[in-house]
Formats: sequence, structure tokens, C-alpha cells
Amino acid sequence: GDRHSTRKSKESDHMTASRPQVGIVCNKEVRGRYLAEVDLERLQKFADFHWHECEEDTSWDDAPATSDSTKAEVTEFVSKLDAVIVCHGSPRIDQSIISSSPRLKLIGELEGDRFAQRIDVEVALARGVRAVDTTHGSSYPVSEWALGMMLIGLRNAGAHFRRLIAGDQWGTPEQRDSTTDFAQNEELTGKTVGLIGAGYIARRLIELLNPFDVNILVHDPYVEPELASSLGFVLTSLDAVLSMTDVIVCLAPLTPSTRGMLGLDEINSMKPGSVFVNVSRGPIVDSEALIERLEMGDTTACLDVFDPEPVPVGSRIRQLPNVFLSPHIAGTTERSRTRFFEEMVSELERHFAGHETLHNLTPR
Repeated sequence: GDRHSTRKSKESDHMTASRPQVGIVCNKEVRGRYLAEVDLERLQKFADFHWHECEEDTSWDDAPATSDSTKAEVTEFVSKLDAVIVCHGSPRIDQSIISSSPRLKLIGELEGDRFAQRIDVEVALARGVRAVDTTHGSSYPVSEWALGMMLIGLRNAGAHFRRLIAGDQWGTPEQRDSTTDFAQNEELTGKTVGLIGAGYIARRLIELLNPFDVNILVHDPYVEPELASSLGFVLTSLDAVLSMTDVIVCLAPLTPSTRGMLGLDEINSMKPGSVFVNVSRGPIVDSEALIERLEMGDTTACLDVFDPEPVPVGSRIRQLPNVFLSPHIAGTTERSRTRFFEEMVSELERHFAGHETLHNLTPR
């Protein structure tokens, strides 16, 4: 914002009255890594852009605490804007900031793990301000890695890799004919796949699964039945997804209701020979119950996430041949970083053209 003089700010308001004012509140790293020049150029074709640097502590789980002075600076900055974007470093855009911003019509979150800790969504909506979240920019690489894990699990590739790097003689004609590790060597084509969660990752994964001609069962209590018909899956119970499928992929967000959702009974309901993939959050699954089932040797797991993380050096999960592990790498590609803002600029284009935005947050 321009604070030099009342006269200058009036002139500035007059000059830019026809152009939307869009600002971002974030730290230096977000400004440098997330905002690609090509997207800034696209934004500046229809809006004036402003950056306010903030270095508040950031968390997936809690709203950021902030000082009175930072709050005052951000309130002043947002008060002149038509749209404000927040990301790591920003304080929460709360009732006092929103009520001090008569022009504000859109608040966007670039990366908040889909729970908008930096936006008071209910206050925004009550005041006619849209709340938009483009955290799903990382859903594209997560869905790719989910597909990779599905293929690895069906081929039992983790077990073979362990034997090969251990220096064992592995892959002789006799072993290939008689060893159980070689007996589990399955195609994805034609299988029945179960998805827990039907958010952005699931929708992208369903696109990637189309060439494999799979049957897809999905459990998600928040999804409209129309989505199932448009994307070609069957909406069903959690029990059906776990007990009736060849590959189960956990894509649910971590919330109070999903924490520990997959306990001993749920894990034991998976049928022998099935593959369990988790690319969402470790605490959704009871780790001890999962380990006990895997120690039976009749299922395979491919896990990008675990509880706790990093996977403890002494954990039994590391020793199991029917387990493939990666260290929470599914969503952290460099390309996903710029995709958050790329999609936000598209949302701003839609908003200022008078269209509906696609990625709206609601209290639900």
C-alpha cells in the first residue's frame, strides 16, 4: 500500500480504479519459489499486483499467531485490495481484517493443506467474500506417485529390489518358477481399485487409470452422487472399498474424523493378495495394526506416509519384504510449487471476468 500522503493515495486510487488490486501476503521463499514470472505477467494483464512480506510461523494444523504490529500492517495492506492471496508467512485473515477491507471480494490460499488455517472462511462468506484454495496444485504429482506405487505393489517390486541390493543371487529360472515372491506378479489392467477419498488427487488418479480399464469403488461421505456418474466410479462404503478390491489407495485428508480411521478391523478386512497404498497422511492408519497384518505376509503395502514420520530407523515396517517405502515425496515436486499460483491466477481471471471460481472453500 502507498502511505506517503492522502493526496497521492487519492491520485493513485483514481488512476487504478478501473483495474483490480491484487495482493499477496507471504514470506520471501514463497515469493521466490511459487510465483513464476509467466504467471505474474498473466496476472498483470488484468490487475495491479502487490506483495507484503510477512514471516509468521506456519503450520498445517493451527492458525498462525501474530503480533499487533504485524496485524496492523496487514490490515492496512489488505484494506486497499480487491483480492488478497495468502501463503506461508501470512497471519490469519480474520474478521477485523475483512471488515476493514470494503473492496475485498476474494481471499485465496495457495498452500494450506486444504483447511484454510489462514482464512476465516465463515466470516468471509458471511460478508460476501469468496474463499478459494489452490492447494490441489500438488495433487498432480501425488496422483502420479499413487499410480507408480500401485504398479510397484502389484509386481511385488519392493521385495525383488531388497533381494537384489542385498547381494543375493536372485532371478534364477528355478527361483522364478518356484518362489512365492515371483508368484505375485500382477497387472493393473482389469483389476478392481478402491479409493478412500474422492478429492482432487482421486479425480486426477481416475484420469490416469482410464487406460487400465479398471473397476473403481470409492468411499467418500462428502461427494455428490453426480460425481460418480460423471467420472465412472461406484460410490460405496469403506468396508466395500477395503474388502472387495485388489488395490486400495488412501487419499483421505487428515481430520479429527479420519485420524485412526483405518484400525485393526478395517486393515484385517483387506482380502489376501491385495495391495494397500497410502499417499495421504500417516495418522489415518493405525501403524501397529498395519504392521501386524503385513507380518502375516498375505498383503503388500506401498507407503509414502507413515505415523510417525520420518519412519523410525528401528521400526519393523522397514524390515518387511512385502513393503515398499518412500519418505513423503509424492507431492513435493518443484513443478507443483509454481502450480499453486498458476491455478490461483486462473481463479482470479475467472473471478474478475464475472464467472464462478472453481475451487471454493465452504464451512463444510
